[in-house]
Amino acid sequence: MSIENARNHLKKYGKDGDIIEFSSSSATVKEAAADLNTEEGRIAKSMSFMLSSGPVVILAAGDEKIDNRKFKDTFHEKARMIGPDQVEEIIGHPVGGVCPFGVKDGVTVYLDQSLRRFDHVYPAAGSRNSAIKLTIPELEETSEYKSWVDVTKLPEGQGA
Repeated sequence: MSIENARNHLKKYGKDGDIIEFSSSSATVKEAAADLNTEEGRIAKSMSFMLSSGPVVILAAGDEKIDNRKFKDTFHEKARMIGPDQVEEIIGHPVGGVCPFGVKDGVTVYLDQSLRRFDHVYPAAGSRNSAIKLTIPELEETSEYKSWVDVTKLPEGQGA
């Protein structure tokens, strides 16, 4: 079970007891923000892409979108999201529960600069109804990320 993989991963950092489970879905940014009574930007959404080098998960602020030009400049190839029917098989977590904790071997995790404007964020924790509150240093440690990237933009009409 995906949440158990996330829990086992977080146990290495003493954070397995910090997972929040909801009685209803928190699979979308809007649902998670409502469940956590926080702004959408603090939801660290995990987006799954396939690169020629293998699958990647990019965590970004929930109010940001992928900027295709920045993505291509960073990874030197076009952004190709993994199809929803393949995400769990490739990444190890279902759509709505994708997180950097307990991903399958070969999945590389990146953190987007958009998260740095917050002192804490809420990524999912392996299921469509879970999250965990982490400071940015805690997210860096527990995500076992490769590097920070800058591949997002705020949708038009929104300001940071």
